[in-house]
Formats: sequence, C-alpha cells, structure tokens
Amino acid sequence: MAHLNKNLKPQDIVILLKIIVLKDTSWFHHTLAEDLGMSQSEISQSLNRSRYAGLIDFTRKKVNKIALTEFILHGIAYAFPQQPGVLVRGVLTAHAAEPLNRIISANDKYVWPYAKGLERGQAIEPLYKSVVLASLKDNSLYELLTMVDAIRVGRVREKEVAKKELEKRILNV
Repeated sequence: MAHLNKNLKPQDIVILLKIIVLKDTSWFHHTLAEDLGMSQSEISQSLNRSRYAGLIDFTRKKVNKIALTEFILHGIAYAFPQQPGVLVRGVLTAHAAEPLNRIISANDKYVWPYAKGLERGQAIEPLYKSVVLASLKDNSLYELLTMVDAIRVGRVREKEVAKKELEKRILNV
C-alpha cells in the first residue's frame, strides 16, 4: 500500500480560501477544479490533507476558519516563504494590490509573473501556478491571496495590516 503524504501543500491554502469565498454556495470537486485550474484529483488529495491537518471538517465541505486563520497568520510565512525576485510584468500582489494598497502607501511593487499583466514589479511566486488565472476570475479570492502574500513577503507593518484585514474577512469579525 502506497504511503500518502499528509503534509500541507501551498495549493491547499488556495483551495480552502476559495471554499471560504464561496460561502454557502454548493460546490463539487469538478467545479473547484475548473475555477482554480487544477485537476479533480488535486482537489480531492488537497481536501484529504486539509482534513488531516484539521483545516476542514470530516465531510470536507466546511473550512475550520479559526484554524486556517491561525495557520495563515502565524505559519504561512514559515511554511511557504517567499522572497521578492527580479522585475517582471505581472499582476499586482501583496501590499501593492487591493485592498492593502488603499491602506499602505509604498514605492515597491510585487507581482505574480504573468505575460499579459499590466504592471511591472518584483516577482513573487504565487502559492500555486494557476493562482493568477483563478484570481482574474474571482476578485474576492484575489484579495485574500494578495493579503496572504503580504504576510509571506511584507515588512512588519504590511504584515500586521494584512493580518488584521485577512482576519476580518475570514472570521467576519
């Protein structure tokens, strides 16, 4: 019998955030896969890892928002670290993107590399390769992912602002 890896992967966070964005809308593996540009088997394996980690319930439908928020606020920068790279064309992320760019004024821009992107900035590798296209289709998901990136790459002030905004959106506090 093959040993299944139960360690979280970056795409697990993307999938859980997408489920949160969907709120009470019913979803299926194939609809998540289509929305996120992933395969159905990736979705299924991810949900199993998330259930093992306690980030989603036994039915694999309801996200444990408190646990996910705690992981993002305190662990994501260590589990999936990122350093700004070379200047590239792409889609804004972290504190350079909405909603954080309305709160934080900064000269540096961070982008997810994307050939059709309209902005230039330092490259930030997204949590998963399909994040850019999935974000272009879903602004709520995009905003959550940019706040996660601010936690992954930002300085102290950017991280703190992102944490407060993300907590408000996920926990509805």
